[in-house]
Amino acid sequence: MAHPRLALDHEETRARKLPSPWAMFLSGFLKHPVMVGSVIASSKALQNTMLDRVDWPNTKLFVEYGPGVGTFTQNILDRLAPDGTYIAIDTNEDFIDYLGLKFTDSRFIPVLGSAADVEKIVADHGFDHADYVLSGLPFSTLPHGVAPQIAAATHRVLKPGGAFLVYQFRPKVREFLTPHWSNIDYKIEWRAIPPSHNFWAWKDKDEVK
Repeated sequence: MAHPRLALDHEETRARKLPSPWAMFLSGFLKHPVMVGSVIASSKALQNTMLDRVDWPNTKLFVEYGPGVGTFTQNILDRLAPDGTYIAIDTNEDFIDYLGLKFTDSRFIPVLGSAADVEKIVADHGFDHADYVLSGLPFSTLPHGVAPQIAAATHRVLKPGGAFLVYQFRPKVREFLTPHWSNIDYKIEWRAIPPSHNFWAWKDKDEVK
């Protein structure tokens, strides 16, 4: 059963004088274009494509890189078990402040930081691994050396049997996944604008963390 919706609705958001999600997203893109995947928010079809393969009843920790203004956030919270935790990591302080005000669910923890530091962030919140990690970060435009660091750290932090869920508008991310994952599923979501290249990189169940 879905967890009760605790995010603010549109009218509540306006009453608390939060900027609109579109204004926040566009501002973030203009400030840090190489860190934001697109100025177009992810469609519900894309969200469901990425999230439907998660074993939600057994997910204790779900991590997201680059949540932006929370396009996926309520969908994730609606699926997450009552005792689950959802950590969203972003380098944009404006996004993190916005998410903290907009989503008041106690399971949700927005963190200002780098995805490359995911192991420390996870440990700081009392976990030794993540069940799933979702990312829409634009791997092909990240600063030099950052994408390989994020891929390696993500593989280490995942539990055996867990997965790195990646949606991109370019397929280049595969070259950062293949050094660490041998079991990678791939699908194009044509209902996204532009069409999205989606990857599910599964950590083998017999791998040591």
